[in-house]
Amino acid sequence: MDSKELKTRDQIDSRYKWNIEAMMPDESVIDGQLDGISDSAEKFAADYAGRLTGDAATLLQAYRDRDSIWRSLEKIYVYARMKRDEDNADSRYQAMSSKCSAVIARVSASMAFFTPELLMAPEEKILGFIEAEDGLREYEFAIRDTLRLKAHVLSEAEESIMAQMSEVTGATGDIFTMLNNADLKFAEITDDDGDKVAVTHGNYITFMESHDRNVRKAAYNAMYDSYKDLINTVATCYSYNTKNDVVSARIRKFDSARDAALSSDNIPAEVYDNLVSVVNENLPSMHRYVELRKKLLGLDEMFMYDMYVPLIELPKKRISYEEGLDIMRAGLAPLGEEYIDRMNTGIAQGWIDVYENKGKTSGAYSFGCYDSYPYILLNYTDTLQDVFTIVHEMGHSMHSSYTREFQPYIYGSHSIFTAEVASTVNESLLMRYLLENETDPQMRKYLLNMHLEAFRTTLFRQTMFAEFEDITHRTVESGQVLTADNMCEQYEALNAKYYGDAVAKDDTIKYEWARIPHFYNAFYVYKYATGYSAATAISDRIINGGRAAAGDYIEFLKTGESDYPIELLKIAGVDMSTPEPIEKAMDTFNRLLDEFEKLV
Repeated sequence: MDSKELKTRDQIDSRYKWNIEAMMPDESVIDGQLDGISDSAEKFAADYAGRLTGDAATLLQAYRDRDSIWRSLEKIYVYARMKRDEDNADSRYQAMSSKCSAVIARVSASMAFFTPELLMAPEEKILGFIEAEDGLREYEFAIRDTLRLKAHVLSEAEESIMAQMSEVTGATGDIFTMLNNADLKFAEITDDDGDKVAVTHGNYITFMESHDRNVRKAAYNAMYDSYKDLINTVATCYSYNTKNDVVSARIRKFDSARDAALSSDNIPAEVYDNLVSVVNENLPSMHRYVELRKKLLGLDEMFMYDMYVPLIELPKKRISYEEGLDIMRAGLAPLGEEYIDRMNTGIAQGWIDVYENKGKTSGAYSFGCYDSYPYILLNYTDTLQDVFTIVHEMGHSMHSSYTREFQPYIYGSHSIFTAEVASTVNESLLMRYLLENETDPQMRKYLLNMHLEAFRTTLFRQTMFAEFEDITHRTVESGQVLTADNMCEQYEALNAKYYGDAVAKDDTIKYEWARIPHFYNAFYVYKYATGYSAATAISDRIINGGRAAAGDYIEFLKTGESDYPIELLKIAGVDMSTPEPIEKAMDTFNRLLDEFEKLV
């Protein structure tokens, strides 16, 4: 951008705005469409409740009508949310988003009978419908997936009770969110400029990356002193959250809370166990990296607050948006001409909203609906990290583009397990391209360290979190009580195991578990580590396997949710039910570490 002053939305050149008008050319029809959708949902309940499984033709039409209602509503909701994100101060789109949310609630209530009624019918009857009605073949995987969980679905009355209790059972997450984001305050510290600044969740990592060790230490202590002061409250909150997971799993006849969490994607338990096992076997490599960090920082004693400061200073270089796109095209070239052509077409069509403006939502995302472009929101600031952000979000959008072309609406989305693979494959390919073509020794060292840090924070750290979750849930399942003391003790032991002897023990890091919001969505974080491993293995395969391997990966991008994640990833040449992809990721980490050690 030409000026450092933040522009209003209408001051941004149209070349750098997404073409959202292609999605909804006439806003004036939205209110009428929403009213029509509400009426259609009421009619849906009247037409099908009590007769859903009367015959194959009725079931097929119910599936089609259900898809039609949700597809129409999704388009309006996504449009309203994206327009709101352009300028959050615009009350028109705040109101439109709120109305969409209300309609979503009404539609969900109208369709609540669908799954319980489907499961009340004998399984052989439903499978017979699939054989008898060709149109139901499209829905076969979805139907079989619903039937798979039949043993864990309760009676209609029990399901009603569970649904009514959900507001109560979800309270622990809401309590932690309010405590963490609204009530918890952190002390002021003196920043790099000598100013007094209060530590916040938003600026904490910036302080931890400071080259002034006093700033890092002060921020670290300010953060964890606040959690220490409230540790019994947070421990009680998390303990009851864990109890809720365990009790809900027992009620639904799962063997454990972890089995219940893995069941939604039909993930075998060995996927989780393989991740933890292989990462543990490779902890000596992590310890070697931490020892190197200590050496490069020139510290006699290194603490956890020294783990985020960059080891290599980034050479000063601004990368314009157009340059960033060119770098992306070069980095993703191994995916083939068709992929690049599709991506270029998307850029020309107006998928991307590039620059920050007043009121625009911060950060970056890929969003859209089945009937829209797979849009990308950016807040581009001409940095190398911004180039990685474009590549990451483009991975999501290309995944959506392929899926929506080749899959019907019902399979037109992605599980978290596979979605993060598409974005991380792109990042991995970009990093390989940059490393292969970088001639400046300082920049090469920076890139290697950046890559090693991604392994540390994603593969190692998220697996440590996964171990902690497993420990806490097993503790409750065995009849023991979670307390602040035993959770701090377990976390401190895990941290020592993962980081090794190079990190000196303090009385602070044991409280870190208390600030991790993901723990209130149990057995979720492991997907970051498995996704990173799968993406590393796939990018290896693409680089070494050429056109055929790239073709396999493109076929994977077309699959959406048409099968379970483990099966879909096999199309791309990766079997996450085995330890091999994680072992290959660890081989990559070791190769990077070997080169980095030689250069520094």
